[in-house]
Amino acid sequence: MDTPITRRGLNAWLAGVPLAAALPEALAQSRKDSVVIGMVLEPPGLDPTTAPAAAIGEIVHYNVLEGLTKINVDGAVTPLLAETWGHTPDGKTYTFRLRKGVKFSDGAPLDASVVKFSFDRARAPGSTNKAKKAVFDNISSVVAHDAHTVILVLDKADSTLPFRLGENTAVILHPNSVASAATRPVGTGPFKVDAWAKGSSVTLVKSDAFRDAARISLRRATFRFINDPAAQVAALLAGDIDGMPRFGALQALKQFQGDKRYTVEVGSTAGKGLLAINNRKKPLDDVRVRRAITHAIDRKAFIEGAQEGLGRPIGSHFAPTDTGYQDLTGLYPHNPDKARALLKEAGVSGPLNLTLTLPPPQYARKGGEIIAAQLAKVGINCKIENVEWAQWLAGPFKGNFDLTIINHVEPLDYATAYADPNYYFGYDSAKFRGLVATLAATSDGREKGRLWREIQRQLAEDAVNAWIWNPAQVAVFRKGLKGLWNSSPIFANDLSAVSWS
Repeated sequence: MDTPITRRGLNAWLAGVPLAAALPEALAQSRKDSVVIGMVLEPPGLDPTTAPAAAIGEIVHYNVLEGLTKINVDGAVTPLLAETWGHTPDGKTYTFRLRKGVKFSDGAPLDASVVKFSFDRARAPGSTNKAKKAVFDNISSVVAHDAHTVILVLDKADSTLPFRLGENTAVILHPNSVASAATRPVGTGPFKVDAWAKGSSVTLVKSDAFRDAARISLRRATFRFINDPAAQVAALLAGDIDGMPRFGALQALKQFQGDKRYTVEVGSTAGKGLLAINNRKKPLDDVRVRRAITHAIDRKAFIEGAQEGLGRPIGSHFAPTDTGYQDLTGLYPHNPDKARALLKEAGVSGPLNLTLTLPPPQYARKGGEIIAAQLAKVGINCKIENVEWAQWLAGPFKGNFDLTIINHVEPLDYATAYADPNYYFGYDSAKFRGLVATLAATSDGREKGRLWREIQRQLAEDAVNAWIWNPAQVAVFRKGLKGLWNSSPIFANDLSAVSWS
């Protein structure tokens, strides 16, 4: 395979310097303290506490903004802004001891009053924090006991709280930056936002105010937005990007696996890839129609055709990496005859015409063609509507859709997605909300396991959505780049340990 010539190498060659001598030195100099990371989607903003897009966390979480705890690449929860924590025997009061000497990138100190401000903002009426109902509405009071002690009093015990506080919805923002946090958030992380070229990239630079700045190898990190799979391949081959932690062009994977200039790693995610169904619209409000849709889908064919075989079939809104997961794919096996019978039973005569709205990722665009073909075989005709990410957030995510394909990447988000009737697919079940409330108040491990299984089965039996696959994470990056996450328990690109060897 021919080695592509970068602009720097080409300029050296034109200047009369042998390319073989100029290229390695140029690359070493340009990449010693900088990196360019590819991303599929551009976020609508940079404040994860007010907007739901997972792409926000890919840029700012752990890099610019930090929380009290940290969820690591292996899913383990460790201290971050809080050095230690503990709770009362009833599980309703948590005490967090803050790390001393922490400063925001503008030099302002972090103390308990700032944490109180952030959490009170997240639980305030009118808050658009995605975790408001699942996490912050359960916090009855936030007490700044002293400068380095924060006490959270809960209405109901929640053993998952340390994990939840490691998600990007619980990051601590500089109080004075809230008004401009969507474009230039100010946090305590090792980097700060330098520039956002809309439609192209976001650039971070190292924060000299960071408490452990000496161990941060990178001075600059740029996130480039490339949603076209072919363009992702071209950017990697040309050296325009150094790596892509969530590589979308899976059909080109073998090409990079056979090229010694690149490292390819396949890891796990907490994603739940699904065909979302608008439960508010007729005839989709009929469980028989939703069950018919699920029976019409061949999960394995989808994974092979849209994901190059990289992924696992799922049958409810839990990933195989989630605590309490059970395989419910057998509840609705691929059975077109059963699908047609259910549609007839539901009174659907003749073709059912629906719109299938597809956001930019390849799993949606390529997978949408596969799903539409499968549904057509049982009498459901889908008009495919391709939209950009901002259009998806303004349309389907606001409840304006029939069907859409999306990957829910947040771990254990069953309460956020299904206990709120106003969430975009409009599931309204008092029985399900009762299960979630019972689970939240339960501390016994065995009982929790039983309730997690019951929650998954309830969602599956109601066929709220058609769950298809748990995606694998495919990371492709240049040899010598170290420290990028190769799995995604949450959507983050932690750059604190990234360096070039």
